[in-house]
Amino acid sequence: MYRFKKLISVLVVGIMFASLLAACATETPVVTEEPEVTEEPEVTEEPTEEVVTEEPTEEEVLFPEQPFGENLPTEPTIDTPLVVAYNAFSQKFSPFFSDTGYDADVAAMTQISLLTTDRVGGIVHNAIEGETVEYNGVPYLYKGPANTSVEYDEATDTTKYTARLRVGMKFSDGTPVTADDVIFTYYTFLDPSYVGSTTLGSYDIVGLKDYQTQTTSEVFDKYDALFEEIYTAGRDHEWSDADAWTQEQQDDLWARMDAEVVREAGKIVNYVDANYRDAYAEDYIGIAPEVVAEDEGLKVVLGMVLWGFGGVDDAGVFTTGCTEETFDLVESFPTVETYKDDILACYEGDVQAAFPYESADGADVFANVKSAFIGNWGPLDETMGGEGVPNIAGIKKLDDYTVEVTVNGYSAPAVYSILGIQVTPLHYYGDVAKYDYENNMFGFDFGDLSKQESLTATPMGAGPYKYVTYDNKVVFFEANENYYRGCPKIAEVQFKETASAEVPSAVQTGTADAGEMTYSGERYAEVKSYNSNGEMTGDVITSSMVDNLGYGYIGINAANVNVAGEAGSEASKNLRKGIATIMSVHRDLAIDSYYGEGASVINYPISNTSWAAPQPTDDGYEIAFSVDVNGDPIYTAEMSLEERIAAAEAAALGFFEAAGYTVANGVITAAPEGAKMSYEIIVPADGVGDHPAFAILTNAKESLANVGMELNINDPADSNILWDALDAESQELWTAAWGTTIDPDMYQVYHSTSVIGAGGSESNHYHIQDADLDQLIVDARLSDDQNYRKAVYKQALDVIIDWAVEIPTYQRLNVIIFSTERINIDTITPDITTFWGWMNDIELLEMNG
Repeated sequence: MYRFKKLISVLVVGIMFASLLAACATETPVVTEEPEVTEEPEVTEEPTEEVVTEEPTEEEVLFPEQPFGENLPTEPTIDTPLVVAYNAFSQKFSPFFSDTGYDADVAAMTQISLLTTDRVGGIVHNAIEGETVEYNGVPYLYKGPANTSVEYDEATDTTKYTARLRVGMKFSDGTPVTADDVIFTYYTFLDPSYVGSTTLGSYDIVGLKDYQTQTTSEVFDKYDALFEEIYTAGRDHEWSDADAWTQEQQDDLWARMDAEVVREAGKIVNYVDANYRDAYAEDYIGIAPEVVAEDEGLKVVLGMVLWGFGGVDDAGVFTTGCTEETFDLVESFPTVETYKDDILACYEGDVQAAFPYESADGADVFANVKSAFIGNWGPLDETMGGEGVPNIAGIKKLDDYTVEVTVNGYSAPAVYSILGIQVTPLHYYGDVAKYDYENNMFGFDFGDLSKQESLTATPMGAGPYKYVTYDNKVVFFEANENYYRGCPKIAEVQFKETASAEVPSAVQTGTADAGEMTYSGERYAEVKSYNSNGEMTGDVITSSMVDNLGYGYIGINAANVNVAGEAGSEASKNLRKGIATIMSVHRDLAIDSYYGEGASVINYPISNTSWAAPQPTDDGYEIAFSVDVNGDPIYTAEMSLEERIAAAEAAALGFFEAAGYTVANGVITAAPEGAKMSYEIIVPADGVGDHPAFAILTNAKESLANVGMELNINDPADSNILWDALDAESQELWTAAWGTTIDPDMYQVYHSTSVIGAGGSESNHYHIQDADLDQLIVDARLSDDQNYRKAVYKQALDVIIDWAVEIPTYQRLNVIIFSTERINIDTITPDITTFWGWMNDIELLEMNG
């Protein structure tokens, strides 16, 4: 079993639909004939004709339209609907409040985003004019709704994020898209009453704290200190008159804390349901995905199990991880309140320790509750005199099409959140009568998002399609004739709820034309059986396989696997390299056997989905742990698997000897100080060996034994044994999988301050503490030059490999399938990737016939 944990904040950068519909009109001056001259000309008045031309408006002079292209279509040409198989919806089709990826996709069909990214998630800053970026040897021109820029001022330690909209874009009802819509969107996301999933409010936008709490800095500091005192006193503190706070304030803090943990538990449940239900429900809770999809209690079970908070035994009884409550999953089921109680029990009530570590999207519960507490009590302080803070000082409208956001400090990943918003229509989601930027009115009353919430089920925006209705488990869309890239060719699109196991048959029979399926050997075989060539792509179904946003790995705790207690010494690194070399040689066979076409071996501790991931064609690219202690290649291209294994064992022996082990007759016979002859690895495979890395470990156990070292494989039925060992810093080796984001920020996982007890994220279970690595991570954060950052991250990855604390194992695939018979496959956007979905360029998609 895996730990499906997100360790860095997530903002899913949605589908980047981008374009402009614009028309330019000119007026031709009238030409008049001169009067005919006679022999004796009469004196006549010269006829005049006044040519009236319409003067351009001031806005047209200042902001000329910027069309996406010429002769853009204004109406659809294909009446056959496109039907896409989808998992169940929860009808939160809102750019503000969608919880699941499926609901977010519905909203994204109707929206445009400020930020444009390419096929590897790289930012296209000059999206109005367009930038050409090469992928797979093919140059692609990317255009989008806005130009963006990021400028860091070292003197003030602030960063300015600027977005300038393409002029001439319209929402689907014909209303122009302007900076006012962007301002409205920001203020909605940053209102203190906002409870959606975006992490935009976690960034230190200048003036945000003051605005959300409606307090001055002095009052903020006062209630910040008061919050800390109440929290430190503890949940069970009995209030007395001697306390510096009131009973009401104490009760309010803990009520808010509980509510926020419940909300985070719900977000975990939604995240697991959206991303892992189909692939893992059957294996980890013994219940079919389609059954889980229809039951909220079972969704909670899956969310808790995959997050390490409990397990389901052979009798089908679910037991929580720390409160040890039991549920028979027939008449009794856990709730998100149950989940909240178990999280608090596991962390002994320490919310700061639990979050953001346990969060599905990096949310900091403690900070969020503190902000809400101060926002509630600060404005009531007598020193405020009834006056509030009218605006967010760091968010400015520079002109009718340009917005600027200023943030304290700099962090490269922040751009994906700050400029990654969708541009929502003020006139639809807000109240135009309540918008006056110059007078600090932003389209709604402070603290009241009731209008935005009331439209959660009915999205509207400037995207390629208009939402029509949700009926009988089908979402209906119609083409947006005002879409700035031009009206889509297909008049109607339907998102049809379909059980994941039924997606291949739905596409084969014509019930659906396309759909996404997660890995399953059975489903792969089914797809191949429909095609006459027996392949994943053929005459009936065409498949597009893209990397999952994450990767599998084997971890080694440098604090527990070292020589003489010095985790970063060359001897310690050589010890770990010996183990890693043997494990690495067994990866290909194991991963192929477990996943087949569904996964591939990776060689760096980073997902292939990232733009920063080293590619085989890059200078300096190496197979993981493929050189010996002298730096020479271990393998040759001609070697058989048996020869490669023998070479790996010989190389490992060389590393062990360099680490200080005594070697005699081809085996190690004694360990140096602090090292061992035997190590343990925990693999959460449900006690039955059901894990992608299990075969790696069983084969590595044999190879290590050949050179005299023992590997003990611990496959517990309860995965909490692993997570508890990691949290206790007692584990030596383990297997797990990382969830990743569009930006490869390494701070929370590899920086020295992220080691448990060092005051950071406590996600650095490897105990890698390297000053050079720390500096590289910080350097990469402080630059917006992607080429520079990629080079720096490559150096950082090399340091991690040199420490030999992580052995990258596999990159899993997700699969999107299309009907070869009913969709014109040539019109699907080429080179689909994790960050460039098939719905990009959807306006160009065609149906056959």
